[in-house]
Amino acid sequence: MNAVIPIAPAQSPSAIPLAHSGARIALRSSRALGWQGFGAELVNVSAGLHRIPAFKHHRVGVHVGAPVRARCLCNEKPHSRIQAHGDADVIPAGLDGQWSDESACTIFSVWIGDEFARRTVEQLALKTSNAQIRPQFQMRDPRFQHLAWALRAELEADEASDPLYAESLCTAMVVRLIGGAPSLDDKRRTLAPKTAARVTEFIEAHLDRRLTLSELAALADLSVPHFKVLFRATLGVPVHQYVVQRRVERARTLLLQSRLSASQIALDTGFAHQSHMAHWMGRLLGMTPRELIKAGAR
Repeated sequence: MNAVIPIAPAQSPSAIPLAHSGARIALRSSRALGWQGFGAELVNVSAGLHRIPAFKHHRVGVHVGAPVRARCLCNEKPHSRIQAHGDADVIPAGLDGQWSDESACTIFSVWIGDEFARRTVEQLALKTSNAQIRPQFQMRDPRFQHLAWALRAELEADEASDPLYAESLCTAMVVRLIGGAPSLDDKRRTLAPKTAARVTEFIEAHLDRRLTLSELAALADLSVPHFKVLFRATLGVPVHQYVVQRRVERARTLLLQSRLSASQIALDTGFAHQSHMAHWMGRLLGMTPRELIKAGAR
C-alpha cells in the first residue's frame, strides 16, 4: 500500500475523484489461521488509481519487491515518491483515501483491530496524547520491518506456528507504532516463583485449546507487554515457543503410549491437525511421529 489521500467533497468537475481503475488480488490470507483481533494478507496490486473507504481497524501496508513510483496527495499536499522494499504506510482506523502507482506491486497488508490496539495501549499505561496510532507514510523502521517479515513468514508457511506467536508479533508491532516500550522497575526482572508456577500449570492444563497472551498475562496480573518480557527472562524462551515445546512433549508421551491415533493426539495437544504436529515434532525432536513410534518400539 502506498499513500493515503483524504477524499474531499465534490465541489466542481475537477474536484470529483477519478474512477477506481486498479485491481487487488489476494495471494495469501490469514483467515483460516485462527488469528483473532488482527490479520494479514499478501496482495498483488495493479498499476492505476486505488481508493479505499474508511475502516474500523488500523491498516499497515508494507511494500514488497522492486521499487515503485507512487503519486499521491496527503493532507492536501502533492506527493511523489519511490516506494522501496520494506517501506510501510500506516493508516489509522476511520481514514479513507486514494493513491496511484505507476506499475504493479506487491503489498503485505496487516490489519489491527481497534480493540486489540487499545488494549495494548492501556496495558502500557502511556499518556493518552502519546498512545495513538498516527498516519505515517513511507515509514522506514528496521525493527518494525523485522516484525512484519516475521508475520509474513507465518502467513506464507506451509505449517504455521501456534496463533500465540502471531499474536505476540502483532502486539510488538502495536508497541512499535505508538512508540511505547515496556519499562521494568529495578526490583522486578522476572516472574515471582509462585506466579511462574501458576502460569506454567495453567498452560499444562490447557494445552488442548487455543491460549492467548491476554489470559496468560492476567494470571500474572501483568500487562501483555510486561508479561512477555518477564516470562522470557524467567523461562528462557518466549511464551509461544514454550507452549509449542510443551505441546510437542505431551504429544511425544501420548504417541509412545500408542493408545490413541496420531490425528486424535494432535487435536488433544492443541495442534491444528496431524501434519501440523508432525511439522513441529520434526523441528524440535528431529523425527516424525511415525519415526518416534518405531524408535519407541525398538
